[in-house]
Amino acid sequence: MNDVVVVDYGAGNTRSVRAALTHLGLTSEVTSEPAAIASAPFVVLPGVGSARSAMEHLVTTGADRALRERFGDGRAILGICLGMQLALESSEEDGGVECLGLLEGNVVRLHADRVPRLGWALVEPWGEAFYFAHSFVCESTSTVATSDGLAVAVESGSFLGVQFHPEKSGDAGLKFLERCLSLA
Repeated sequence: MNDVVVVDYGAGNTRSVRAALTHLGLTSEVTSEPAAIASAPFVVLPGVGSARSAMEHLVTTGADRALRERFGDGRAILGICLGMQLALESSEEDGGVECLGLLEGNVVRLHADRVPRLGWALVEPWGEAFYFAHSFVCESTSTVATSDGLAVAVESGSFLGVQFHPEKSGDAGLKFLERCLSLA
């Protein structure tokens, strides 16, 4: 059995997530198979892509139900970027999309001087800089960290989601992933 299942939704940053996991000495597989999602010690819902196509793929494969059941059972899930956004109730992206509904809140278009928001930024209260690449942002009562006044981490029960890309954030990102996986 693999240490981590990286959920396949037909897009995403699966290669870089798997490379980071391998660097940490973990085995992983990319799949949308509900049984694998249910039985994995740890699940990562990766980032990159569009909300509508990601949700359509999750629904078609039954991975949406498996993720909801896993969350309901209190089993660890890490959402990265789009993966964090998919955990909320809905997204404005693609004209409006119903998402997984694991956490209360919605995803809205980022209103900033520069969109997409690209580059390194400090995350508070964690006091570390991570790499960001996003055009949408979460609005949730489950927010546990911010960057430049934006919600960049949400947590509820067994789900932790981050807007940044730990797999592209060098040593800080690897340490973050290691901490997440040690808590599972």
